[in-house]
Amino acid sequence: MVFAVSLVIGLLAAALGSLVGLGGGIILVPLLLILSSFWDAFSWATPQAIVGVSVIVMIFTALSSTLTYMRSGRVDYKSGFIFMAGGVPGAILGSYLNRFVSGDGFSLYFGILVLLVFFMFFVKRKEREVKNLKGIIVTKELDGMTYTYSFRFIAAFALSLFVGLLSGMFGIGGGSFMVPAMILLFGFPAHIAVSTSMFMVFFLSVVSTVMHISLGHVEWNYVWAFIPGAIIGGILGAKVNQMLKGNTVVWILRIMLVLVAVRLIWDGLS
Repeated sequence: MVFAVSLVIGLLAAALGSLVGLGGGIILVPLLLILSSFWDAFSWATPQAIVGVSVIVMIFTALSSTLTYMRSGRVDYKSGFIFMAGGVPGAILGSYLNRFVSGDGFSLYFGILVLLVFFMFFVKRKEREVKNLKGIIVTKELDGMTYTYSFRFIAAFALSLFVGLLSGMFGIGGGSFMVPAMILLFGFPAHIAVSTSMFMVFFLSVVSTVMHISLGHVEWNYVWAFIPGAIIGGILGAKVNQMLKGNTVVWILRIMLVLVAVRLIWDGLS
């Protein structure tokens, strides 16, 4: 029974995470927190163990979905590697800080974090003319359209450092902040932001996994049950993403975030 539930959770988290570029951790982590509060079979799921499971599962989620996005030409490799310059050291620091977080505090802080991401998607993006773009300028063709957007290296480094820290500390992959930031701050098209985010999530998850293994946060007896669902879900989410409009992807993300945030904050305060 536990294996079946874990398999479904891995599939659901990976499919939704891959669909909107979050990596799946923002779904898997709260689900395990909720299950651990009322089901003895998941009593092993401490904040540290949950994050350990999440970062390992996200490796498979991100890898399967990224390969799908790469085949359709949606990944912006140049931007992805630049963002990882800050994301990798941030993930290392966040993994270390995770050991100091308690159960109730983890739910509350994670819920507030998710709620902040939700509100970020209501910030109106300012359209910028190509002639006014500054910093690192990227031009990418996708589905017969040409997109041009830009970002400054310092801003990208600072953002990805913060996102990497959140990834290592909360096991969310970093996409929950990276995707809205790429869309709202730097003008990335939604589909390119999601695809590039999953590309980055793969590498951040590998770094975070190494750290959490070294810190003894991984419950190996339970990790394996989540991986098959994560692989299938990652491919499924990426396939569905390619069939949806950018605005549809953003609205799915909004609804998903607010539901998760309210539940976590409630659990953290109760």
